[in-house]
Amino acid sequence: MNVKLIQGSYTPKETIELMHQLIQVKIRFNEDKIGQSSSEEDIKRREERIKALQHELATVKNQLKNRHDRIEIISTVEIK
Repeated sequence: MNVKLIQGSYTPKETIELMHQLIQVKIRFNEDKIGQSSSEEDIKRREERIKALQHELATVKNQLKNRHDRIEIISTVEIK
C-alpha cells in the first residue's frame, strides 16, 4: 500500500517549513518511544536516528536558504 504524502510545488521558505514540521514529528515520535523503552539498544538506536534527522534538516535548510525558485516535492510512503 502506498500513501501519497506530498505532491506539489513550494517556495524555498514553504519547503523548509514543511520539512521542519515533518522531521519534528518523527523526532517527537522517537523521543516518546525512548521514554517508553527500557532497552539500551533501542534507546541508542533511536538517539542515533534523532541525530541523523537533525542533521538532514540542517542540510535541507542550508541547501535551500539561497534558492528563489519553486521546489517540486513528491513523497510517497510505502507500507509493506
